[in-house]
Amino acid sequence: MKSRRSGFTLIEVLIVIVIMAVLAATIVPQFSSSTEDARATSIDFTLHTLKNQIQMYKAHHLDTLPATITAGDMPQLTAKTDKFGAVGTGATHVYGPYLLDGFPVNPVTNASTVVAATSASDAGLEDAGWGYNATTGEFYQGVNNTP
Repeated sequence: MKSRRSGFTLIEVLIVIVIMAVLAATIVPQFSSSTEDARATSIDFTLHTLKNQIQMYKAHHLDTLPATITAGDMPQLTAKTDKFGAVGTGATHVYGPYLLDGFPVNPVTNASTVVAATSASDAGLEDAGWGYNATTGEFYQGVNNTP
C-alpha cells in the first residue's frame, strides 16, 4: 500500500514564487508612478484655481493685479479689500477674500508660502510653496518651477 503525502513539492512552491515575483515586477511600478501623477494633477489644478482667482481679483479691482506679499502670504487674496486693493474690514472693503483658507499647500514642497518671482527660474522658489509675479499675475510652483 502506498503512503499518501499531503503538501507541496519544492518545485511547486518555487513556481508559485516566480509567478508572484513576475506579477509584482509588472504591477508595482504602475502604482508608484501614480503618486507622482496625483501630485502633478494637484499642482495643475491648484495653479488653475489661483489663476482664476487672480482674474476675479482683476475684475473687481479696476483691472489691476494684487501686488502685496507679506510674510509669505498675499493678504489681497486672503482678506477683504476695497476697489483699490487696500486690505481692511470697513464698509468699503467688500471684495474677497478670494482664497478662504489661505494659500493651498504645494504637494511637492509641502509649503504654502508665497514669494515674489519674476520668472520660473528665480532662486528661492525651491523652499517656497508658490512664486508670484506681480507684473504678469503668473504663479509658479516650487521645486520644478513650472508656471
